Amino acid sequence: MSGQSTTRTVPGNGGPGTARAGGRTGQRLSGLAVALGMVLFLGGFVWGAVLYRPYTVPTPSMAPTIGAGDRVLAERIDGGDVRRGDVIVFTDATWSNTPMVKRVVAVGGDTVSCCRDGKLEVNGKEIDEPYLAGGTAAEFGAIPEVTVPEGRLFLLGDERSGSLDSTAHLTDAAGGTVSRGAVQARVDAVVWPMNGMLEAPTGFEQLGALSSPGPLRTVVALVIAGAVLILGGAAYGPFAKRAGASRTRADVGTAGAR
Repeated sequence: MSGQSTTRTVPGNGGPGTARAGGRTGQRLSGLAVALGMVLFLGGFVWGAVLYRPYTVPTPSMAPTIGAGDRVLAERIDGGDVRRGDVIVFTDATWSNTPMVKRVVAVGGDTVSCCRDGKLEVNGKEIDEPYLAGGTAAEFGAIPEVTVPEGRLFLLGDERSGSLDSTAHLTDAAGGTVSRGAVQARVDAVVWPMNGMLEAPTGFEQLGALSSPGPLRTVVALVIAGAVLILGGAAYGPFAKRAGASRTRADVGTAGAR
């Protein structure tokens, strides 16, 4: 016998060094998750701030789609991109010096009238308007046939009984229409209360393509994903550190007991 002792490595046990390496890997993953989360979170906020503007609607003229005092998010768009059925924010000095919110029911070249069979007519076609309150008439007064000049819009509020819209300005020089250039934004969603995205005005599909929804859902998804990664990464970092330290102590204790 040589008198020398031999040390055997227990299979499957990487020792304290492996535990420390695992802890460092966990902390690096935690830092990466937080960094990626910050990029998504801040990127989503910046993107949303560039594309969207918040507005508070002061009157019930767009009820029940938008109530008095509701907070909406409206996508900044060019007036040339407006289509039938869009709910827009605009400013027209003839109507008011403050931003107003109404629904586009006819665009340049269209003829609009109401109400032979109780429904709004655009280009001779009756329009279904599911966004009106149940049992509400399409209009409470007659709208003589109006031909909308090119580059202009005919607007109605969804609360037809009291909305000061194009019907209240029929005797104006522009026949109640508003220039596309007056458009500031298109409403995508009611965010307070959290009613969500506006429903598509499907009744106008028979007259042409509708506007596509803005990227608000994507913006919200980025912000939420970023927040989850930040919180998850921040929580996982200390956990990984403690777990690595615990494994190191356990490995040291095991090695000392051999």
